[in-house]
Amino acid sequence: MKKTTKTAKTPAPATKTTAHAPAPKIKAPAASTPSAPAVVTTKPKGSRVTLVAKVDIGYGNTLFVRGGGAGLSWEKGTALDCTAGDTWTLILPVVEKPFTFKLVLNDTLWSIGEDYSAAPGDTVTVTPAF
Repeated sequence: MKKTTKTAKTPAPATKTTAHAPAPKIKAPAASTPSAPAVVTTKPKGSRVTLVAKVDIGYGNTLFVRGGGAGLSWEKGTALDCTAGDTWTLILPVVEKPFTFKLVLNDTLWSIGEDYSAAPGDTVTVTPAF
């Protein structure tokens, strides 16, 4: 027969308790307030100008406009669209400053009288004579 002896383990000696380092403080996010929208300033791109000529120039003829500014030229005309028997229309989509113009029949015969003028956003209706 074999004898077994039990060895009693003694608990580890008590150690001095140390203070733990304090946990880092976490700041709560600041209450967010909706911010005002950012103000963006950009140069306006211009407004459109509509030119309307009320004149019957006869079948087979075309009315042109020449001018200084708004994409027009004094050397070569831009054709207007015939929108009715005696109504011719041209829309200039982006005009940034005032300009002058004159109507020309078949891009060769200038209208009688002074030059016309228009500014961004205008609708100018004229009755030219040739």
